[in-house]
Amino acid sequence: FKNPIGVDGYVMINVNGEDKKILIHDTHLEEDTASLDHYNAYSLIDYNRCGVPLLETVTEPCLNSADEAIAFLETLRSIFLYTDTSYARSDRGQIRCDVNVSLMDIDADETKEENWGTKIEIKNVNSFGNVYDAINYEIKRQSELKDAGRYDEVEQETRRFDEESGTTIRMRTKADAIDYKYY
Repeated sequence: FKNPIGVDGYVMINVNGEDKKILIHDTHLEEDTASLDHYNAYSLIDYNRCGVPLLETVTEPCLNSADEAIAFLETLRSIFLYTDTSYARSDRGQIRCDVNVSLMDIDADETKEENWGTKIEIKNVNSFGNVYDAINYEIKRQSELKDAGRYDEVEQETRRFDEESGTTIRMRTKADAIDYKYY
């Protein structure tokens, strides 16, 4: 993260016939540590991917819907396949996504960070369908709290997506905003 291999780029996507530029903050290499498989009463750690290099792409906060997020991921996957960088198979952990969701009033100036809502990070979402469902669930969850006048209950935290229930589940809170990036 401290020595990115690319900064300040962009990827063009097409969503419903509209072109949009997705701004890339940086691309950097990390090392995979392990994967967690969560169950109702416990989690298992799989160390089989330890030491595998990860290419992480961090966007600016410019994606405004689950449709845009999926178009971005599909475009990245196409680039990886075309350049023979990866098979980008989510069922093998070769492509996954951390998602940040926050709400902002529709008429607010999105260029001003103080107008952004509280960021919720959803870790290691393992399929494009789950990314789509996790984003839409989190938008609905936060919207219901906002509509009820309880948006202050939305805490900056890390959540995971539970496929069985179609919900996000709290994993931990983070004390500082610097712990969060946009993916």
